[in-house]
Amino acid sequence: MENERYKNLRTGIIFSGRRYFCALELALELIGGKWKPMMLYHLKNGPLRSSDLQKRLNNVSNKMFTQTARELEHDGLIKRTVFPVAPPKVEYSLTPMGESVIPVIMQMGYWGESIGEYEEEIQNP
Repeated sequence: MENERYKNLRTGIIFSGRRYFCALELALELIGGKWKPMMLYHLKNGPLRSSDLQKRLNNVSNKMFTQTARELEHDGLIKRTVFPVAPPKVEYSLTPMGESVIPVIMQMGYWGESIGEYEEEIQNP
C-alpha cells in the first residue's frame, strides 16, 4: 500500500521551453549539486560582491564559481550587476524566484543539523 502522507508530484512540467518528467526533476536541475544551494544560501541576506561570495564558498574553484553563477543567472535565480568603475565591481543578488527557494534550502540545512553531530559533542561525549 502506497504511503499517502504526501501527494504525488505533477508530471509533464515545462520550464524555459524544456519538458521535465516531473517537478522534482525541474527543481533538482535548478538547485541541484554542491555549489548552487550554497551560493543561494549565502545570498539570502542580500547582495554580495563576487569576491566576497566566492570566499564564502569554501574551496570552490574559479571555474566552478563562474559556471555555477552563470547557470543560476541563466535560470533566473540570481541577478548579476556590473558597476562601471575601475576595477570592475560585480555583485550578485537573489531574484524573486531565487528568494522563493530559500525556505527549501533552509529546510535542507535544518535536516542536515538534525542528522549530523557537532564537533563539540564528538570531542566531549
